[in-house]
Amino acid sequence: MPEKLSLNDALKKLERYCAYQERCHQEVTVKLQQLGVTKPDRDTIIVSLIENNYLNEERFARSFARGKHRIKGWGQLRIVNELKARQISAPNIKCALSEVSEAEYEETFQQLAQRHWDSLLEKHPLKKRQKFCDYLLRKGWESDRVYAKAKALSGA
Repeated sequence: MPEKLSLNDALKKLERYCAYQERCHQEVTVKLQQLGVTKPDRDTIIVSLIENNYLNEERFARSFARGKHRIKGWGQLRIVNELKARQISAPNIKCALSEVSEAEYEETFQQLAQRHWDSLLEKHPLKKRQKFCDYLLRKGWESDRVYAKAKALSGA
């Protein structure tokens, strides 16, 4: 069992933890539990992190949505589900989705779809369409958009 941290030491550790990258409340709570911080001290530390702007749920949600869309090519459905899993509030999720413009969203989808379609080596047209659709649906893109693109690319 780790030795007990003082409140001040735990606060300094968490300030560094939050300064390194944006964190949500859930990640901070888990980290505090791992450090063996008591419940009253956890609440004190979280309040202090919020007051000193180390912890900001809206800023986390915006950064998360931007990064996952631009770097990993995630669609809105996957981003929303991941934010909900991190217990982010609905207004903050809505705010996060506004980080990606419609034009950028559409362009990312078109590029990702074309790149993946071209990379598939499957010869059987139905299997190729299935793999294509599964990939994009797993990434959280809307099903009607995915199926329309699959139909257009397969020429069916």
